[in-house]
Amino acid sequence: MAGSHEQLPPTESSHDELKSASGRPLSPRWPSLVATIWIGQAFSIITSGAAGWAIIWHVTQTTQSALALSLIMVCALLPQGVLSPLGGMLADRFNRKALIIAGDFGSGFTSLALAVALVTGESSLLLICVFGAIRSAFSAVHGPAMMAAMPMLVPERHLLRINTLDQVLSSLANVCAPAIGIGLYAAFGLPFALALEFAGAVAAVAAMLLVKIPTVKSEEGSSVLGQMAEGWRALAATRGLAMLLGGLTVGIMAFSSISAVYPLMSTQYFGADGSMVSIAEAISGTCMLVGAGIIMAWGGGRRLALLLCVSSVLVAAPTIAAGLLPPDAFWVYVALMGAASVFMSWFNGPVMTLIQKNVPEKKTGRALGFLYAAIGIAAPAGVAVGGMLAERIGIAPFFVASGALFLFIGLIGYAFRDIRALDRLDGDPLSKEP
Repeated sequence: MAGSHEQLPPTESSHDELKSASGRPLSPRWPSLVATIWIGQAFSIITSGAAGWAIIWHVTQTTQSALALSLIMVCALLPQGVLSPLGGMLADRFNRKALIIAGDFGSGFTSLALAVALVTGESSLLLICVFGAIRSAFSAVHGPAMMAAMPMLVPERHLLRINTLDQVLSSLANVCAPAIGIGLYAAFGLPFALALEFAGAVAAVAAMLLVKIPTVKSEEGSSVLGQMAEGWRALAATRGLAMLLGGLTVGIMAFSSISAVYPLMSTQYFGADGSMVSIAEAISGTCMLVGAGIIMAWGGGRRLALLLCVSSVLVAAPTIAAGLLPPDAFWVYVALMGAASVFMSWFNGPVMTLIQKNVPEKKTGRALGFLYAAIGIAAPAGVAVGGMLAERIGIAPFFVASGALFLFIGLIGYAFRDIRALDRLDGDPLSKEP
């Protein structure tokens, strides 16, 4: 599948390179322009992850409260999930470059303000939660605008690769950020880590200022809610997209709940100590990075809906096996969950690419806003629901049940004609709607 798509004749390939995925004229320098953007984003994502871990370690050291940590995580995730549809609407109404800059700079400046407050002696948990929620709200503006801009800057045949860059950087941050954040906190304190996040945001803004992004304005709507509803209608017009988004939401809930009980499975069931758990977490993060790298190198092929369903099955098999292991097989458990992490990293990019390919350019931001909302709400919901379910049925059986859910999603998903139809579309430019 992938080979027939990638081995294009030179003349056809050259022609494709001249058009973006949305059908716009494309500069021959598009790789360097996109690289400029993502180098800046790399600084922002890694420093933001480090600051986030510094905050987690600060709260851990000062409160020793699981409830406080849960509250911090909810404040960091939920606003982005709730407000992303609004961010998507803004991405279709205003200059996307300006919104990306506003999101980066707003998040960074919020962290700088929190650093100043901490230096002056204000260090309450409530204050940290408030600033975390503000940072999350800026992310709700940044995410849809950023990914709605990509189809205007990248040829269609490379769109999935570029979309996966976000997963690559997030996985890299998951591997590096705990050590960097905790190390900075121990050496210099929380304000320094927060100030470093501001520096990362400045780097992202500086990179974005060097790149031109076309302006797209949607039709005027009667209200903000009306504009957001129009984005949902554009998404749901291709029924397979709405169905995939539902499956993705359930899958993220399941994997988030597994991630939440992963340390408990390690310590309570397998008897692992803290250093073993740290190594296991690093291996899982590294495996997600490997999985994202595979997609970038391969390109994902042309049947992205099939790729998603197969990925779900490939996540299911090791997850079920992990729940059936004896208590003396900790490192087998680590290997199995590492394999699941590889294939879990294949979820977001294909869904995002299918939305970009099938929703008109003027409505892409709003459609992606619902994707970010699904991701942002599914993660904390999965943590909450999964924790309660694991408490009731036991941690090991919970892994088996979660794996069975992934298996069901993967096997049933491609049986639906509307989902299979996504792989039969001919990939017309996104700007097909006038």
